[in-house]
Amino acid sequence: MKSTNRRHALRLLAAAAAFTSTAALPTLAATPAKIPMEVWKDPNCGCCKDWVAIMEKSGFAVTVHDTGNNAVRAKLGLPQRLGSCHTALVGGYLVEGHVPAADVHKLLKEKPKALGLTVPGMPVGSPGMDGPEYGGRKDPYEVLLVTKNLMNSEVSTSVFTGYRG
Repeated sequence: MKSTNRRHALRLLAAAAAFTSTAALPTLAATPAKIPMEVWKDPNCGCCKDWVAIMEKSGFAVTVHDTGNNAVRAKLGLPQRLGSCHTALVGGYLVEGHVPAADVHKLLKEKPKALGLTVPGMPVGSPGMDGPEYGGRKDPYEVLLVTKNLMNSEVSTSVFTGYRG
């Protein structure tokens, strides 16, 4: 009789454990994995820190290096004229400057044959350049898709997304 009760108790414990572990599955499945991103920036640049915070809130796991963005940009073949204050690598793509998170996600989803995206300069109203110190000002700017001709290493751009302020 004790053996039967013991088996019954073990079955109940096993069923409870299975229920508990499967009940947690939808919660775990609903939390997508963060996308790794590496950023090189100036250690004193506030707008870079703000852009990194936006990326982290948008599903990226960001590793920050407080030096070297000019070297990384040059190594990857992005001309200075297309540069900004920080350079990132994500999913094999370069992301230069204040590119919105939605555009980075779109790039990673569409996977074009490209070097990456850039927002040259530091347009007011772009992510990281939109703090209270700008008084709500939003200048128009474009996110450019950067491609590189493998035959002659020529870099060209096309508009990926336009923001009209």
